[in-house]
Amino acid sequence: MTAIDQTHSPDAPSQPVLPPPARLLRLPEVMARVGLKRSAIYQRMSEGSFPKSRSLGPKCAVWIEAEIDDWVRQVASL
Repeated sequence: MTAIDQTHSPDAPSQPVLPPPARLLRLPEVMARVGLKRSAIYQRMSEGSFPKSRSLGPKCAVWIEAEIDDWVRQVASL
């Protein structure tokens, strides 16, 4: 049995499944995903009802994709 066959063998020890790396979203993509305009996103952030952005620099705000996805699921379940 080759090394490749061993990794796909049912007897091979299972490898831990790692989550995909965190993806960062810029404002236009966040707006497209959630259906809100910029002002509504920032208003809800200040109210604490929307995920906070992270600053990567003086003119670069990003959101973590998983947090946006969780927020969408939460809103959809209401």
